[in-house]
Amino acid sequence: MHFNEYNQPIGEPLPHWTIRKTPEKKCFNGSYCTLEPLEANKHANELYNAYSQAKDDSDWTWLPVGPFKDFDHYFRIAESFELSKDQIHYTIIDNVTSQAIGSIALIRIDPQNGSLEMGFVLYSPLLKRTRIATEAQYLLMKYVFDDLGYRRYEWKCDSLNEPSEKAALRLGFTYEGTLRKLIIYKGRSRDTSWFSLLNDEWFFNKKVLESWLDEKNFDEKNLQIKSIQQIRKDFL
Repeated sequence: MHFNEYNQPIGEPLPHWTIRKTPEKKCFNGSYCTLEPLEANKHANELYNAYSQAKDDSDWTWLPVGPFKDFDHYFRIAESFELSKDQIHYTIIDNVTSQAIGSIALIRIDPQNGSLEMGFVLYSPLLKRTRIATEAQYLLMKYVFDDLGYRRYEWKCDSLNEPSEKAALRLGFTYEGTLRKLIIYKGRSRDTSWFSLLNDEWFFNKKVLESWLDEKNFDEKNLQIKSIQQIRKDFL
C-alpha cells in the first residue's frame, strides 16, 4: 500500500512510465499459424469460404458482425476491417494448408495508459477448438506484453456468451465484473462481461500457454495430453 503526504492511500507510483507504441500491421509467425494484417482482396474469399462451412448461423449470435448474406456482404465488412483507423485486424493462416481460416483484432488501443482489447474474434469451424486458435491468441499476447510493453489486455463479451467466457478464463484472463445494459447490438440489449490479463500476470501465463502449445503435449492423434488448466495447476 502506498500513501501520499496526507496519509491517503494511492496507487502504485510509475515514475518511469512512458507512452507505449501503437500496435503495427505486421506478420506474426507461429508453429501452427501465421497472423497477417487482414487485406480484403487477399483474404476475404478464403475467409468467407471458411465461415460458410458452419452448419448454421449460431456462431454469429453474440458477435458484433455476421451472419453474412453473401460474399459481397462479407467483403464489405472485410474492407471496413482493413481500412479501420483505430482497430488492427489480423487474418489467421493455417501453416499446414496455407489457408485463411479466421480473424482477430486489437481494438480500443490506448497507448497513453498501456491498455488495449482483443476483439472481433471470428473463428471458422476449421479453427475452433484447435491448437491454432490458442496459438493465435498467444502470438498477440506476446506482442502486446513482450514487444510493446502494455500493462493491460482486455477481453469483453456478451454476458450470455458462455463459450467466450470459458475461453477467456482458459487463456488466463481474470473476470472483473459485468456492466449492465452497456450496449445495444443486433436490436437487443447486451450486458457485457469484462475480463483482463495484466503485465505482471503475463510471465506465468506465458509459461502455461507455451507448455500447452509444445508439440510434446500432443499425442499421435493430435489430442492434448494435458489441458491448460492442468498445466496451470502443475506450475502453482
